[in-house]
Amino acid sequence: MSSQLLNISSTAIITSTQNQLSSELANEAVILNLDSGIYYGLNEVGARIWELVQQPCSFGELHSVLTAEYDVSSDDCKQDLTKVLLDLERAKLVEVRDETS
Repeated sequence: MSSQLLNISSTAIITSTQNQLSSELANEAVILNLDSGIYYGLNEVGARIWELVQQPCSFGELHSVLTAEYDVSSDDCKQDLTKVLLDLERAKLVEVRDETS
């Protein structure tokens, strides 16, 4: 599965799932998965990603926004964004759909 870590297509569509509740607290986000009852916390950048995926958007769009807003290289952003999204997907908080499928 680790080889999959760097393989979200730039055209993949990411959106939050329905079975969760979230709240912003001091520039961070707290999310409750309603199915599992588990809480998740996101730092400021994670909270920004969470805010963006409340409406379906592509990986490429997320990457563009984050590289414009934060002092990060394109490659580092892509790698970190992929990791966050896959962690959120495993927690069943977001859906990642490859539009080419």
